[in-house]
Amino acid sequence: MAYEVEKPDEQWRAELTPAEYQVLRQAGTEPAFVGEYTDTKTEGVYSCRACGAELFTSGEKFESHCGWPSFFDPKDTEAVELIEDRSHGMSRTEVRCARCGSHLGHVFEGEGYPTPTDQRYCINSISLRLVEK
Repeated sequence: MAYEVEKPDEQWRAELTPAEYQVLRQAGTEPAFVGEYTDTKTEGVYSCRACGAELFTSGEKFESHCGWPSFFDPKDTEAVELIEDRSHGMSRTEVRCARCGSHLGHVFEGEGYPTPTDQRYCINSISLRLVEK
């Protein structure tokens, strides 16, 4: 798929820290409960750390106690791309930034969380940048 923001791998490596690159460009996962935004209650907009696209708002963030920031809906459905992920012997739905294709995390449905959408977007803190209100 062609993205609005496309860069050679060397440029991504130069612009991102090794940890950011591993999650955003190689679909890695940061360790649970250590992310910068896991417990943040600050109001604002969460943007893609790689390209700056607005992805989620603090109004959609909720406490899921899963170890990563959780949101029940993206800011705009067009902001994220959902991809079937059958890696690691599991069947999941990967969440990517629709503007640059960077890996953000995964979305899960039907887990009984008290949210308006019954969805949990489980997103790596390192893939986000919070712009405070």
